Amino acid sequence: MAAAKLFLHGVPDSPAIWRPLLAALDLGDTPVAVPALPGFTGPLPAGFPATKEAYADWAAKEAEALFAEHGPIDIVGHDWGALIAQRVAMLRPDLIRSWAVSNAVIDPDYRGHRLARIWNTPILGELFMALSKPAKLAEGLAAQGMPADIAAEEAAQWASKDKQRAILKLYRSAKGLSFEHDWARDVGRLPANGTLIWGEGDPYVELSVAQRFSSNTGTPLTVIEGAGHWAIAERPREVAAALLAFWSGL
Repeated sequence: MAAAKLFLHGVPDSPAIWRPLLAALDLGDTPVAVPALPGFTGPLPAGFPATKEAYADWAAKEAEALFAEHGPIDIVGHDWGALIAQRVAMLRPDLIRSWAVSNAVIDPDYRGHRLARIWNTPILGELFMALSKPAKLAEGLAAQGMPADIAAEEAAQWASKDKQRAILKLYRSAKGLSFEHDWARDVGRLPANGTLIWGEGDPYVELSVAQRFSSNTGTPLTVIEGAGHWAIAERPREVAAALLAFWSGL
């Protein structure tokens, strides 16, 4: 049986973002887990601090559960899910056969995008959340390449106060999106079997970030031309082809 797969979504998404890619991958009987980050599709669990460390610990437990049943896993992440996937691979390489990340990477020189800086700022972040309307978010996500049905589904969840609080706590725990003084120091602990898959026109994490990481670490990079931040849903067949080629070479 092929290695089990663990897919981790990002912000402001949910597991729905993986549907196009999972359909394109057609993994058959391969065990697949596509969990929702705590607080993103339901209430924040009692006592869950929603920090980057808490999400990494949660994801490590998800990986442990898959490993216990199926052995070493392939972990795949997009956006914040990519950062969390890399962190799990750093901390628990014993659980990981491979890691693959799309449109986010733990990089010491990256300083975050405009929204990250807004969400990192007390009061300003809360105002942004209060003034944001799901319909407008759906429109914006679709304009950036996300399939319209998924954009509408993701936007509908935006009305959740728990999800809004989780996002603010997560970004503030990372000082916007700065990993220079913590997670980025452990990049050397990443297992060798890794790959980057990037939407060429990502306005949030520019292609140059992926190119720098690839050059510094020797990690292979596949660029999805004409795609943006949500390449996994915008161009699922191309992303699936890259993943399947990567896995077949392990």
